[in-house]
Amino acid sequence: MTILFRVLSWLPLWLLHSIGWALGWLVYALSPTYRRRFVANFRQAGLDGRRCRAAIGQAGQLVAELPRLWFGRPVAVEWDGEHHIEQALAQARGIVFLTPHLGSFEVTAQAYAARYGSTQPMTVLFRPSRQPSLRALVASARNRPGLQAAPTTMAGVKQMIKALRQGQSVGLLPDQVPPQGLGVWAPFFGREAYTMTLSARLAQQTGAAVLVAWGERLPWARGFRVHVRPLGVALPPDALAAATVINQAMEQVIAACPAQYLWGYARYKQPRVEQL
Repeated sequence: MTILFRVLSWLPLWLLHSIGWALGWLVYALSPTYRRRFVANFRQAGLDGRRCRAAIGQAGQLVAELPRLWFGRPVAVEWDGEHHIEQALAQARGIVFLTPHLGSFEVTAQAYAARYGSTQPMTVLFRPSRQPSLRALVASARNRPGLQAAPTTMAGVKQMIKALRQGQSVGLLPDQVPPQGLGVWAPFFGREAYTMTLSARLAQQTGAAVLVAWGERLPWARGFRVHVRPLGVALPPDALAAATVINQAMEQVIAACPAQYLWGYARYKQPRVEQL
């Protein structure tokens, strides 16, 4: 698997994105379950299907670009709102980055590490694969100078808290369904979704700044644009209220660019039973 990814990493981004676009439509056509969930999710958000249609191909591009992002030459990255990062780093409070399943969430962390990681590294939360070969592949790809991966275990959470208390940054996907007992049922686009409480707890326990960030995939394989915005409101101490605030922030970002959201993600599924 690693050899295949390294070979694919030599392909130009435009070719990988072309392959990915076709792959996204192929999966959509062949999987009725995926197709129904995709349509149900964007309808739940109250969005016009024409604005979301491009997300079918974009989902395939998300997968196809991974070899290049993990093992290939650096891609072109533009910034929008980077001054929010610089202000937070100057305060040495630590930063909690909230990134939804929108655009390229891989490139967001990589771009931060390349620009700021030499002085203040980033730790990102990820769920290890159940397959040993994939687990080793992802670990070797995501750990790089200025960027460390923390698993969804108690040790990983402690690693993130330690990083924040040292004034560093952490990143996680707040719209990812956590295991049972590690979230609350909070509204997301008008429907109850099991929502993690970890993101709010990290900020509240450490006093870190909270920023919303996502990596826009630019047309014609021109690279990516990383958008950064402050959360804008203080997180309330109540877990449900805090999760609701975060979900609302994710809704706003997604509604601004629905063509790059992962609508096929099972956001409203029941949480799995698992020990953190």
